[in-house]
Amino acid sequence: MNLRLFAVLLSLSLFNGPLFSQSASRSQKPGPALATSTPAKTQDYSVPFVNRTLPNGLEVIVLSDRSVPIVTVELAVRNGSFTESPEFHGLSHLYEHMFFKPNFAMMIRDCEAAGQQVRFSVSQECKAALEMRPKIGDISYLKDANKISIFNGTTREEIVNYYFTTTSPYLATAMRYINDSVRFPRFDEEEFEAEKKVVIGEIDRHEANPFGFLDLALKQKMFSKYPTRKDPQGTRESIRTSMIEKMQTIKSRYYVPNNSALVVTGDANPEEVFRLAQQIFGSWERRAQDPFKEFPMVEHPPLDKSEGVIVEKNIEGSSSAAGEQNLFAMVGWHGPSIGKDDAATYAADVFSYIITQPDSRFQRNLVDSGLAASVNFGYYTQRNVGPINLVLVTRPEKAKEALKAAYSEVAQFTDAAYFSDAELENAKTILETNDLFEREKLSEYAHILGFWWSSTGIDYFRTYHAKLRAVTRADINRYIKTYIHGKNHVAVALVSPESRRSAGISEADLIGGAK
Repeated sequence: MNLRLFAVLLSLSLFNGPLFSQSASRSQKPGPALATSTPAKTQDYSVPFVNRTLPNGLEVIVLSDRSVPIVTVELAVRNGSFTESPEFHGLSHLYEHMFFKPNFAMMIRDCEAAGQQVRFSVSQECKAALEMRPKIGDISYLKDANKISIFNGTTREEIVNYYFTTTSPYLATAMRYINDSVRFPRFDEEEFEAEKKVVIGEIDRHEANPFGFLDLALKQKMFSKYPTRKDPQGTRESIRTSMIEKMQTIKSRYYVPNNSALVVTGDANPEEVFRLAQQIFGSWERRAQDPFKEFPMVEHPPLDKSEGVIVEKNIEGSSSAAGEQNLFAMVGWHGPSIGKDDAATYAADVFSYIITQPDSRFQRNLVDSGLAASVNFGYYTQRNVGPINLVLVTRPEKAKEALKAAYSEVAQFTDAAYFSDAELENAKTILETNDLFEREKLSEYAHILGFWWSSTGIDYFRTYHAKLRAVTRADINRYIKTYIHGKNHVAVALVSPESRRSAGISEADLIGGAK
């Protein structure tokens, strides 16, 4: 799915009492009429990126736009929680933090500068770094390192990415910086211990958000045999007890050219990028064996039953004027996997956009009716079992009715009148329009290209919009019947003790009745 919709599902606002009342009082909108005419043929839509694979296996992807002298350089690595057994839980995320710490090229610069001072005694660390000088080569680019001060990284289930944005004259500087960071990290012990505390702080903040807390609780149930493979954050304990040796293991397994991509967007000539990539990254030695052949992905078993879980917890910032707190619920199904059922992934994306539009029947019957403050439904594209999530926020006294109505809507997803042909075509247009808007900020669009490369392969994204345009009602119905209707699912509710008494819901209510 488009990352924007996934972000909506996981970062909804905390709806309080007054806002809920506004939602409840909205006027009812008439349902859209069924289209009777054949939709006009639309122009083919494509994203004009180009790509090339270097001899060492590094894929280079370029989306050029010369209108503004800004360029973003991103390194995408097929790493993340889907590579993590329990002993590596959350360590892809910790590695991401260490990527930005001083590397051996920086140490050589500092040691050489210090060596020019009178009475300087070369330390053992400097000796070790200076011995790497022939391998690292020219480090003069570091004098311009402050020109690429806009940088960051993210860790998800199936990708870790690092990105640097600068003005186009410093394209090569950014590329060299990435090269030395990925190939010659120092993993300084003191820096390592400091970053552990930073990562643990991020875990604390994630779990303090009700949607972050719910998402984690849901995934632990949905993927209970291999829960670490779906949790990029890790735990406080797994981070606290990690060792530098594990950072070295992650580097040797996954931080190799034949498991990485270099993405460049903005004011850059593709041929120049390919030339620089070969010059800078060409000597990066490929791994003898594909890491996913040596360390294959696990097979998440299907859910053997439907299960509801109620978590009682006070939710800061979610109280109404009467003092009660909203109820937050998430329902999850196992969805299609890339490489196993690609056709269903396209249908899932189109259907998600149909029913998340404000005037859809799904939204009108649940939000405009006053049953829910907000509701969303979407699929998250993944190679290793993409989840399908329904997210619902409601008042405790309406929880039973809202959950019952939500499952009633789900049961009618395949009804011929549930959405019109016009809505089907509009959803496809909205997906393309959103993509055009996202391309207005190419520094962000680099992440989209990196995500698709890692989770699906860049050829999937090359034909993505054409495949979306080809989705039919029959395709959507097959997706719903294969992955949702009659399928086991997990539901988790987060509610304060006081609000639970008002709600009176049971685990059976959460899963739509006894199973």
